[in-house]
Parts: sequence; structure tokens; C-alpha cells
Amino acid sequence: MENNIKKGNPYALIPLLTFLVSYLAVSIITGDFYKMPATVSFLLASVVALSMNSKATLKEKISTYTQGMGHSDIMLMCIIFLLAGAFGNVSKSMGAIDSTVNLALTYLPSNLLITGLFIISCFISISVGTSVGTIVAIAPIAVGIAEKTGMPIGIGLGAVIGGAMFGDNLSMISDTTIAAARTQGVEMRDKFKANIKIALPAAILTIIIYLITTSGFSLSLEDSYEYSLIKVIPYLVVLVGALSGINVLIVLLLGTVLSGIIGISVGSFDIWGLISATSAGFMGMSEIIILCLMIGGVVAITHKNGGIEYIIYAITSRINSTKGGELGIALLITFIDMCTANNTIAIIIGGPIAKEISTKYNIEPKRAASILDTFSCFTQGIIPYGAQILVAVGAAEALSPLSVIQYLYYPFILGICALGYIFIMKREPKPTVAA
Repeated sequence: MENNIKKGNPYALIPLLTFLVSYLAVSIITGDFYKMPATVSFLLASVVALSMNSKATLKEKISTYTQGMGHSDIMLMCIIFLLAGAFGNVSKSMGAIDSTVNLALTYLPSNLLITGLFIISCFISISVGTSVGTIVAIAPIAVGIAEKTGMPIGIGLGAVIGGAMFGDNLSMISDTTIAAARTQGVEMRDKFKANIKIALPAAILTIIIYLITTSGFSLSLEDSYEYSLIKVIPYLVVLVGALSGINVLIVLLLGTVLSGIIGISVGSFDIWGLISATSAGFMGMSEIIILCLMIGGVVAITHKNGGIEYIIYAITSRINSTKGGELGIALLITFIDMCTANNTIAIIIGGPIAKEISTKYNIEPKRAASILDTFSCFTQGIIPYGAQILVAVGAAEALSPLSVIQYLYYPFILGICALGYIFIMKREPKPTVAA
């Protein structure tokens, strides 16, 4: 009897499989991995989940579903998403991104442009919390530099994608950081400290590679790049505040207010423009919030029906150590991200399962959160149908995703460093609890 409980119920996974099949089928048939909205696929999964388990009444199943949607972690995640959206859009409307990019370009040595692009992308993405937004802002510059210096365009785009994934993995306002930290019940500051041990060595190695491979290319930047130091301040305040341990809700609210004050004072917008930018930031997060709510409901029913227990059993049946449990989490999130082509969705889906695995194998929550986020960013950064590569390639009309992948030094090095983190990095001893 106990053995059957541990194995769980594989049929309880049908709702999640419904999501994956419907999402993948439409994507493959149309050739567009963003044709089918994830929210629609999860709506279909929700209907399937509510139709299962004939032993429970519809009222009971709806109650389980809504309780999953209203879980405190889900609600807090949604609030953080709202504030992150507000800060990101208000600071962008104020001109913070343009100023940060232009500031860096103004002081870049002419023979270190690609290395500089990587570093700029790292800073921008860690400040704004979005890899796609960073790529949209920097990719056209990378294409222009590559064309003028005669180097392959893929090198420039690879540098931008790598830097964007660096920040996506570490930023305090990144969807992936928020999701990884909340699903594992860990402070984002602690997750950052664990994550930086993986990401920073990978970034340093990437910089060395770019220094060696592109130092022969140079370009005289003749254009004048206008910037305002005051517009960069909100990014620094949010970064320093979050690392100092201030509550993330307060940090994001402070960053939004500061961006608004600066925007009004420099004439970027008036009070109504600030209100409009804040509202637009909220609305920009609506899809991910709706998705979080539906995933919370589907996962709650799947858990109640024994599906989560089955996944844990399937992954851990051949695992007998903490290290094996961490590898299981890495494989789990890599597979889900390959199926969904969205690292935030992958973490929200896989996070509760990873939490169960980390509890079973005594894995520190900050390590579990770091592994989740890092392997999702590694996978997202190299799949040719991911938004990051597709957006970057869109800046160079005749370029194919495969011509960029060979220059994605940072994501591949990040994956290697993440494996090294699992196999080599010393684990902190867990405090013993008296029986």
C-alpha cells in the first residue's frame, strides 16, 4: 500500500500532457512556437483536469482548483510581477534603457566592441529583468557593428543573447528569478548569492573568449550617443536595494516612484504619462499572471490526484543522493523548457515538483532555485525556436537561427558551469534537528 502511494498515479499527469501536446502540436504544424498562446493551452488543460477523478464532485474539484490558484505563493508572485511590470515600463518610458546603452557605447574602446556589447547586455538585462527586451534594444546595434567591422553578424548577436541570458538568470525583477525563488520558498537575495557562483565564472570565461576572438576588429564610433546619468539611477537603486535584503515589493515600488519622479523632472512624461506607463506595465504582465493562476489550479488537481508523486517517483527511482536529486531537477527543467520554449513557464510548471524533490533529498532551497533558473536559462538560450534567438535573428533579415547558435558562448559555458556547480561546489551542511 505504501509503495503504491509513493509511485503516485501517472494518469493524473494527463492535464499537463494536454498542455504540452496542444502547445507543441500547433507549434510544430504552424512552424511558429508562439502561435498557440500558453494561456489557451492551459485553459484546455484546466478543462481536462476538472473532468478527471470521478470519485470527487465537480464542486470539490473546482474548490481544489481555486485553492491552488489562490495559494499564497501564487498571489505573492502575481503582486511581484505587477510591480516588476510597472517599474520596467516606467523606467523604459523615462528613457533609462537608451541612456544606459548610450553611456556604455560612449566609453567603449573601439577594439572591444563585441566584448562591450556582451557587458552592456549583461547590465541592461540584470537591470530591466527581461532578456527579450534587452535583445530588442541592443541587437540592432550589434548588427550595425558587425557589418561595419566585417565580422560575422552571428558573433555580435551571440554576445547580445549571452548577456541578455546572464541578466535574465540573475535580475531581481526577472520573471525567472521571481518564479524560481517563490516556488522554492527562498529569498531572492539568497538565490542570487547561489546563482552568482555559476553565472559570474561563465561570464568571465565568455569575456576572455570575446577578447581573444574579436580584438582584431575595430570601429570608430563617429555618432554622438546622448545619455543622462540620472536616468540610470533607478536601475542601480533597485539592484543595490534588492541585494541589501530590502523586501522586493518595497524595492520595486521605490524604483517605480523614483523613475516617475525623474521622468517628470526631465520632461519624459507628465503625471498622466506616468500613470499611463504604470498601467501599461501592469497590463504587460497580465498574460503571465493569468498563466500563473491557471497553472496553480492545474498543479493543485494534479497533486491531489497523485501526479506529482508519480513524477517524483519516476525521476528519483534511480537517485540515491543529494547530487542525484539536483541532476533530476536539472533534467526536469531542461525537458520542460524544450517543450514550452519559455523559461518562466517552465519554472512555474516544474517549480513545485522541484520543491518536492529538494525536500526528499535534503537539497538547500537556494541551490534548488539556482539550478532551476540556471538550467532553464541555458536551455532557453540555445534552442533555435526560443524567443531570444528569434528576436535577435529578426534584427538581421537574412540570418538563420543556426548561424547564431555556434557563437552562443555564454549559454553553453553557463550549462557547463551549472554541471560543475552540482558535481564540484561544496554544499553547506544542513542543521541537525533533534528527534
